[in-house]
Amino acid sequence: MRKKTFIGVVFLVSFLTALQGTSFAQRSMAKDEEVALFLDNLFSATDIMVTDVASPTGAARFYSYILLGAYIAQSDLQPSLAPSALYQGFTTPFVPDTANFPRRDGLNPGFCSIYTLLEVGKLIMPSGKKLEQVQEKLVTTYIKRKVFSKKDLGRHVQYAEEIASQVVRYAATDGYNKLSTLTRYSPKNKPGTWYPTPPAYMAAIDPDWKTIRRFFLPSLAAFSPAPPIPFNEEKTSPFQELVEEVYQVTSTLSEEQTLIANFWDCNPFMVAYSGHMAIGLKKISPGGHWIGITGIACQKAGLSLVESIRIHTYVALSLHDAFVSCWQEKYTSDRIRPITAINKFIDASWQPILQTPPFPEYTSGHSVVSRVSAKILTAFFGDHFDFIDTSEVYFGLPERPFQSFLQASEEAAISRLYGGIHFRDAIEEGVKQGDKIAQYILENHFYPLDQIAFE
Repeated sequence: MRKKTFIGVVFLVSFLTALQGTSFAQRSMAKDEEVALFLDNLFSATDIMVTDVASPTGAARFYSYILLGAYIAQSDLQPSLAPSALYQGFTTPFVPDTANFPRRDGLNPGFCSIYTLLEVGKLIMPSGKKLEQVQEKLVTTYIKRKVFSKKDLGRHVQYAEEIASQVVRYAATDGYNKLSTLTRYSPKNKPGTWYPTPPAYMAAIDPDWKTIRRFFLPSLAAFSPAPPIPFNEEKTSPFQELVEEVYQVTSTLSEEQTLIANFWDCNPFMVAYSGHMAIGLKKISPGGHWIGITGIACQKAGLSLVESIRIHTYVALSLHDAFVSCWQEKYTSDRIRPITAINKFIDASWQPILQTPPFPEYTSGHSVVSRVSAKILTAFFGDHFDFIDTSEVYFGLPERPFQSFLQASEEAAISRLYGGIHFRDAIEEGVKQGDKIAQYILENHFYPLDQIAFE
């Protein structure tokens, strides 16, 4: 009897020991919890961009590479994903060198993808080193949940760091590091061309962004918009009609139109003055706003981490290309802002309700990138996906409900007229420009969710 009891105890201890040894590899977080963790860490990167006053173009570039890192980690660790090689469709091919990766069996895809996101951000953003504390918190979360053991942590981190290093090396070849060596932009001081605007009179931002490598678009010429309405000082000219419209609309704004203008402001360069002191106000970038909307949609739809990372990556890369296309046109047409024209031709004391950002007017960046984002998200989630946009709550603005992504993009576009910082043709042609970009991406580099074998 004693012998049988002893054997039973030994068997039980052996079983529990074996179970304990495999539990880390088998445990996983709940789907919604892991997605929320991903979005929280992505927001930590967003917060760094806001603190660094990343330009709209620069922020879109940062989002592209940090999410690309997360996507590669996720798809590499789950080879059953089909198709998993989003990055193989790039204009400049990028395929990670898997020979440099450590042994991958048993690695947790969720942890590795989020840690990689943070690691890329840490390496490419000016204040990215602050993300080390976020990484430490992420490690603590996964260890406490016993998703993997402390013993296996080093292997997870090594894997994430290897992917991040390859993404950063790829990023270093996109032309960004050469921008400072190019000829400095100077205002032309010709009638109708852009000139620095009040109150800060900042120099032009990213005038050579057209030289940055795209992910999807093979060229920029095919996506150029129609030319802007020509500058003309005659009171009855089409250009002066544009100027008059901005002046009249902003003079009779309703409370709702004012709210819309502020909700979509997204101007990281906004400055407030107190006496002789200039104070920069925290504002999310236009791309950051649409990344926020993407996260809201993922949570509402109950998507997995794999699905969420993939959709975020598509939106981020598309945003980046949209900004490159838009910025080429901005510095090609080089058109003045409404404040410059209105102060000269109509009312010298007029001020828009939004501060004018420091770059040429045509086309409207919000119109272009919002349309691209909305089209990509509609392809994933459908034409009538309603949501409540809470992206600006952190920055002191109330949430707004929308019946579709396209409705949100249309409001974002017209908000620039209400804000007094764009003419109507820049808005309408910007929307068309975004349509062309989105159509190309969806026709050539897009795989709907039902074609992917998510685990």
